[in-house]
Amino acid sequence: HRPGPPAFADSFGPTDSRPNSGLANPCSPSAPLKTSSIYSADHSRCDTKSPSQGKLQNQEIRMLARLGRGSVRGVRSAKSVNSSTLKGVATRKNQFSTAPHNRITVAAGDGIGPEITNSTLAILDAAKAGLKYDFIEVGEKVYLSGETSGISPASWTTLRSNPVLLKGPITTPQGGGYKSLNVTIRKSLRLFANVRPTVALAPFIHTHYPKLDVVIIRENEEDLYAAIEHQQTPEVVQALKIITVPGCEAIARYAFEFARAYGRKKVTCMTKDNIMKHADGLFHKIFDEVAKEYPEIKADHMIIDIGAARLAAKPESLDVICTLNLYGDILSDIVAEVAGSVGIGGSANVGDNFAMFEAIHGSAPDIAGKNIANPGGLINAAVMMLVHMGHTQTATTVQNAWLRTIEDGIHTADIYNPESTGSRKVGTKEFTDAVIARLGQAPSQLKLAQFGKNKIGIKMSNRPRQKKEQIGIDIFLEWDQSSRNPNVLGEALKKVADAQKLKLKVITNRGVRVFPDGIPETFCTDHWRCRFVKPDFTPVTATQMLDLMQAVNKAGFDIIKTENLYNFDGKRAYSLAQG
Repeated sequence: HRPGPPAFADSFGPTDSRPNSGLANPCSPSAPLKTSSIYSADHSRCDTKSPSQGKLQNQEIRMLARLGRGSVRGVRSAKSVNSSTLKGVATRKNQFSTAPHNRITVAAGDGIGPEITNSTLAILDAAKAGLKYDFIEVGEKVYLSGETSGISPASWTTLRSNPVLLKGPITTPQGGGYKSLNVTIRKSLRLFANVRPTVALAPFIHTHYPKLDVVIIRENEEDLYAAIEHQQTPEVVQALKIITVPGCEAIARYAFEFARAYGRKKVTCMTKDNIMKHADGLFHKIFDEVAKEYPEIKADHMIIDIGAARLAAKPESLDVICTLNLYGDILSDIVAEVAGSVGIGGSANVGDNFAMFEAIHGSAPDIAGKNIANPGGLINAAVMMLVHMGHTQTATTVQNAWLRTIEDGIHTADIYNPESTGSRKVGTKEFTDAVIARLGQAPSQLKLAQFGKNKIGIKMSNRPRQKKEQIGIDIFLEWDQSSRNPNVLGEALKKVADAQKLKLKVITNRGVRVFPDGIPETFCTDHWRCRFVKPDFTPVTATQMLDLMQAVNKAGFDIIKTENLYNFDGKRAYSLAQG
């Protein structure tokens, strides 16, 4: 079983009175963290970067000055980082240390991050959450100091010593090869599920959909966010979309277990498998397989474009959405804006033994330091965190105080409506003080928060290995001759293939067939896919393919990449040409 945390918000649905699966909350005092083997897909990329190029430099850790708030433990010196610690992060096979259930790591981030972090921690302290904080610095300053990952080794050590991170938004500098810290943390610590609840707070925050109540459960590690990109010709850049069977199964099971635990009635899968028949098709296929194990929960599927339109126009028709990484990122902002403001959306990133909680919005540097920012997103993320850690009573107290503040018309600029009677526009600090003043109070019209200790656990299936046969190869060329006439290229490659007793099946440009039987209106770039198979479509050998590549090279063509064509259990596992 893969243990998961209890889920996070009363708006998710009524507390389930059924007995839970018996899986312990890994962050509860009575259940020490369990270490587990983190799954690895069988597709790897080998980087040839030298150790010296990737060496992490020690950075000074700057701690937030929050005098009189909470209890602060000093961050370890970078000298405490050892090779086994960093290796654990790199290989994703790390074993997390058991930490006290009341200690968390806090990263304030950039832009408005420090303001909303101080606001959130002040509320937690006033609510007597009893948390202790280890502060780390991440983000823009760390990037610009030379750490292209946005986090120093010392901060990694602190981060991994606690099972929970509360993080403000960060700024990733443009250019310079800087990697997204959010993506790095999610993938390094195996935070496979991103959970983003959105519920309307009408009539106090304006929305056209007062019954909106949607939870988006987003695959959090794969898809285009693998960030594997290449440019191999002057005109063409490509990005790899990585979708794995274990990743699809884990998020599908999490979505259905979540729905079961919180009394949700429907889970909707959203993909673009009418176009990406193999990548998105795999996600849809595994979703359907998992859905059969939950007959009491309605399961359906929507193409992402109409699904996004439905979310914007008829959000009340949706319940739980399970989708891929990129789509989930976009849908989360759409539904938050439809509900009234991106500024009040919180999210949880959960994995086997670690969880990160953050607001869904960005760092908004244009309003930083102006006492304008809405801390609601991070406050709601902190409420999720408290439930995750087992502090359900404190979570209830904070959430109800926040709801009562919204009810009383005390609003930051992003949700302020001057036409609303009794609404008053306040700054970040004033909003914080208002929430603190209402601790112990409850909303009178909005739904009262009452958090239970529902637990979510998933059990991955054991899938047999499929029989794999190579039946051909796609050889990609850079070719900019003969006015890019595909017939000239095709005839030349046919001669090479014939000499190797192979067949040039098709040439495509940007996925469209241009040889044989192409049409002159098709625009061609300098990037060509040339597909070779045996005339009888029987399996080929690696030696045959290497001989073919050598022959193509000797004929004067520039090979920029290759893709092997396989059948798995006799089924085609590659896309056909368009046209």
